[in-house]
Amino acid sequence: MPPPSQPLRKLGFLTIGLFDEADPGRGHESTLGVIELGERLGFDSAWVRHRHLQYGISSPVAVLAAASQRTSRIELGTAVIPVGWENPLRLAEDLATVDVLSGGRLNPGVSVGPPMHYDQVKEALYPGTGDLEDFGYERVRRLLGFVRGEPATDFGGVEGFEVFSPRVQPHSPGLGGRMWYGGGSLRSARWAGENAMNFLTSSVAKAENSEDFAEIQLSHIREFRAHHPDGDRARVSQGLVVIPTDTASPEQRARYKEYAGKRTPRTAEPQGPARMMFAPDLVGDSAEIAERLYAHAAFQEVDEVAFALPFTFEHEDYVQILTDIATGLGPALGWRPRP
Repeated sequence: MPPPSQPLRKLGFLTIGLFDEADPGRGHESTLGVIELGERLGFDSAWVRHRHLQYGISSPVAVLAAASQRTSRIELGTAVIPVGWENPLRLAEDLATVDVLSGGRLNPGVSVGPPMHYDQVKEALYPGTGDLEDFGYERVRRLLGFVRGEPATDFGGVEGFEVFSPRVQPHSPGLGGRMWYGGGSLRSARWAGENAMNFLTSSVAKAENSEDFAEIQLSHIREFRAHHPDGDRARVSQGLVVIPTDTASPEQRARYKEYAGKRTPRTAEPQGPARMMFAPDLVGDSAEIAERLYAHAAFQEVDEVAFALPFTFEHEDYVQILTDIATGLGPALGWRPRP
């Protein structure tokens, strides 16, 4: 096995938090249990996906507020909140509140673009103004400004018995430096760098200058850092689906292999008019996965990752996968669990 260019510094994981419509509490409790397990195993970060009008986490900020009270060390992130569903001022207030509650552990990841199935949902989301909304980068820039302390109003001071602030309260000073952009294109990578954000690479990306996924992801990392004030020191987290099988049962191994096999055909060539490329799932024992990662062009230029858990597995599967990542794959990549 070739040695890594540098040890893996931060190891995180990402979960979608699926639940049964008839019993949503059980699914949310499973998500919180997985985050607690991640902290016990020494992971550096836990991230939650975002799903509206589906059977996944629709309010990641609320879920992470709960997680902040059941953990003490692990960083908590969103990957990602599509800000087309959000009011930037109100979202800034919620993010700052959870960051304060967590003791400065929140890592909000966001993205732009119109909400999925927008024509079907816009009257419920933005009645009367749906055609006027701007879903471009300016929406994120407004969020960044509010989080970083820019005035939201020219009014402030005392009015009767009430005291008003011109900027979002609570203000969490370090939160502005922990804002992430989740991007899958060169344009997004460039914008994130220019606006001094951190960058979450995606396991789905546009095939703009290559049809090799690792090369595409590498081009995004380099584009981001080329436009970031911190240059090569700018933070990037790599996103891939990783399923180690060191302690998996024979039944689990067969199910994981079948899951990845059904998803593999879409990784062979760009999909749809937008020419989207999907990263192959990495399934195998820790040594096999580590070897594949060491050979991955994008992995060679990062020192932190957020490996995605598969969508549709059971709670006990996630326990096995996370345990194998923390005790097998992570150390094989030079990572050390946090105490």
